[in-house]
Amino acid sequence: MGPRLLLVPLGCLALLLPPPGAAEFSPSLDSDFTFTLPAGRKECFYQPMRKEASLELEYQVLDGAGLDVDFHLLSPKGETLVFDERKSDGVHTVETEEGDYMFCFDNTFSTISEKVIFFELILDNMGEDGQDEEDWKKYVTGTDLLDMKLEDILESINSVKARLSKSVQIQTLLRAFEARDRNIQESNFDRVNFWSMVNLGVMVVVSAVQVYMLKSLFEDKRKSRT
Repeated sequence: MGPRLLLVPLGCLALLLPPPGAAEFSPSLDSDFTFTLPAGRKECFYQPMRKEASLELEYQVLDGAGLDVDFHLLSPKGETLVFDERKSDGVHTVETEEGDYMFCFDNTFSTISEKVIFFELILDNMGEDGQDEEDWKKYVTGTDLLDMKLEDILESINSVKARLSKSVQIQTLLRAFEARDRNIQESNFDRVNFWSMVNLGVMVVVSAVQVYMLKSLFEDKRKSRT
């Protein structure tokens, strides 16, 4: 079974092990997810890891007042490895042990604004490269006659695979940055339009008052005698 992702409701945060049949990540070493975190809520996810592997997690707050959220990363033993308080983004890498790592996004400090959060997981040394090499050995024969080495082929393929994965990761991050910048620009656009209308209304009122005052200065208030 591949790595698992579990979304946990606020009332079940004390549970460190996901229940059977939980939702799963695909076997890919790179996974990303975008979700909406309501005001006053806390959401947690689980990621099973192997011993001596590497877990890299990057997150960004794409939309919401303040563009901030609290972030927690806990080890399988329940120890706090990372705690970010009201940050808009962060990148963390940890060397892992066997077990389920839990990371949480906390928006309980906000009573009104929901947050749109993007995060990406990059898993290294998960033990799949050795299996790939064994699979290649089943199909590659006659390497001595072709004067080629299996190691050279695998090295070239792994190099291409690593560069493609890096390209996908960079494109994903650029999309996240673009989404956050677009949300900020739209918020600023609405704010500018609102205050422009307020200023326009004030100018109209002031102009009307000035016209009225000027007219009152030239009115002849004396009554004619008959």
